[in-house]
Amino acid sequence: MPVRVPPPFPRTALRRTAIAALAGSALALLAAATPAKPVRWSSNVSITSVGAHLVGNPKAKVRVVEYFSYTCSHCADFAKLGSLPLKTQYIDKGLVLFEYRNLVRDPVDMTAALLARCGPVSAFAGNHDAIFAAQPVWLTKVVKATDAQKASWFQGDTGARARKIAADTGLTALMQTRGYSLAQVNACLDSEVAQAEVTGMTNIGLSADHVRGTPTFFVNGRDAEVTVWSALKTKLDAALKAP
Repeated sequence: MPVRVPPPFPRTALRRTAIAALAGSALALLAAATPAKPVRWSSNVSITSVGAHLVGNPKAKVRVVEYFSYTCSHCADFAKLGSLPLKTQYIDKGLVLFEYRNLVRDPVDMTAALLARCGPVSAFAGNHDAIFAAQPVWLTKVVKATDAQKASWFQGDTGARARKIAADTGLTALMQTRGYSLAQVNACLDSEVAQAEVTGMTNIGLSADHVRGTPTFFVNGRDAEVTVWSALKTKLDAALKAP
């Protein structure tokens, strides 16, 4: 009985199989050769039990707590000079875990603090830097406000006062340039949860941590006794080198 020989495999199918195999091998080699993207720890943001924003690697060797006020010019100077190098040289590399704590000094400061908390937690850093960057503009409007305007800042509940302050100083307009609607801005200012968190952090700073001015930095639980970026950088470097 004759043996049947199966028909030859179509050449087109052979080519497709070979091409697919080569393509798969190439992709595998490319994946192996391409280094993994480094983790940028500044994108890791969470809220602590006291309502502070915590940014960075939870396992970082150095932990920094900053108490700051949005109406504090020295705090604005630190944000201007220190935010970028702190992020790129320390936080992004997983070396420093940074905690931002409000220490509210006045109703205007409270207003700015509530606005910085608008949106998801990932929006905090952008809001924070934008408010500090514009401080000379809106703080000038605070100084130039009429007696009638200032009187209205102390009428009504916290949300009502904050809405008037934000409108008169241009803080509402600033947040709108960042993509927030007026309704969203007002909701942030009216948030009783946010108001309680900011007030609670202030009380902890004054009563438990004995903070007497802003900015105040704690490095691994100890008062760094510095207020400017260059001095804090020295403290960070020393803490990183410590055994």
